[in-house]
Amino acid sequence: TQASISETLANRVQSVVRDTCLQSSKRILAWVPAFAGMTITATVLLSNKVLATSLAPFVITADAIVAPLDSRVGDMSRGRVIVRDRTVGNCLICHTAPEPDEMFMGNIGPDLKGVGGRLTSGQLRLRLVDQTRINPKTVMPPYYRIEGLARVAPRFAGQPALTAQQIEDVVAYLATLKE
Repeated sequence: TQASISETLANRVQSVVRDTCLQSSKRILAWVPAFAGMTITATVLLSNKVLATSLAPFVITADAIVAPLDSRVGDMSRGRVIVRDRTVGNCLICHTAPEPDEMFMGNIGPDLKGVGGRLTSGQLRLRLVDQTRINPKTVMPPYYRIEGLARVAPRFAGQPALTAQQIEDVVAYLATLKE
């Protein structure tokens, strides 16, 4: 029936939102698939309360989080997009990267060129999760922390800047930057 198809579709959309690493501030307003010649419209309004989830546990060993967050496998291509996207990771506001077609990169943080040769994946992961664990005076924001933050807009409260999957995707990309 159309009702059960719409419910299944709504459940699938909610799952896709969580699994494809959309930034929590974005909303899926409508998805219109074609099914057996008829169009079904499923409108899914997701509040931040629905998207807010607990953080995956992790263990810090020395200066690294050795195990991937939530046992996720990072995708280098998605990581590159996150690093370059000024609305998601916004890494290039502070860092320079070996991206010749990218303009207006920052110089507050270290150059990302060769970072994969300088740091292990575990070291990269910890720096993305919460650089203050290594350097309490850092200006780099924690991308996977929800406690103890200042000046967080109410709509973003209780949510990390990046999901566990996005962290792993960025780690996968940065690990390729060997030279």
